[in-house]
Amino acid sequence: MSDPFGSHAVGRTAPGMRHRTITPSDTVDLAVSGERPRVIVCTVAGNVAIRDDAGTVITYPLTAGQPLLFSPCRVMATGTTATVVGWW
Repeated sequence: MSDPFGSHAVGRTAPGMRHRTITPSDTVDLAVSGERPRVIVCTVAGNVAIRDDAGTVITYPLTAGQPLLFSPCRVMATGTTATVVGWW
């Protein structure tokens, strides 16, 4: 079956089309082929420490299944106890 929306451009507000496991790192950004995830989703409850473009790190408590509607440049190893995946 062909994708009826295959010729449409994918914008930042579009739903994710790929998902990947995120390995937290204090030194490595999340960019995949130059793109950051649209959103991260918690699969195992805990805290997630995310870094934004300005280098600001904030820790959020998440429950399993909870999305965090933010496109972080990095998920920090320090402070992260949750397991999260990214939707690209």
